[in-house]
Amino acid sequence: MVAWTEYKSEAKKRGALALELYVAQSTPAKAPEDVKASLPDHLAYQAQLEAQGKLAFAGPMSDETGEHMQGMGLIIYRADSLEEAQALAQADPMHKSGARSFQMRRWMINEGSLNLSVGLSTKTVGLT
Repeated sequence: MVAWTEYKSEAKKRGALALELYVAQSTPAKAPEDVKASLPDHLAYQAQLEAQGKLAFAGPMSDETGEHMQGMGLIIYRADSLEEAQALAQADPMHKSGARSFQMRRWMINEGSLNLSVGLSTKTVGLT
């Protein structure tokens, strides 16, 4: 098994982006009512992290068929360390209340693209 820091160094040498983010896979740990009760505080917390630049992406995931809401979600943090990302996830009202639990992993972004469209006269923004 290769050490993470060694792999990241090699990726950079190859010309990859090697942007390190942190992914929390969040799953329900209590009844749906408990999850729903924590939702307003959870969303406010995520908005706060987004404003601070610490939340990259977040949202629910479907089941394996793609047809149903399963209750699992992904939260992708910008942090300086795995420990900081874990602290951000632990402070999330969903996790803090025990309504959901999470598993944290480092994620290295090497390839891909984002497309941003800004309509000047229409004052619209699109991201794909």
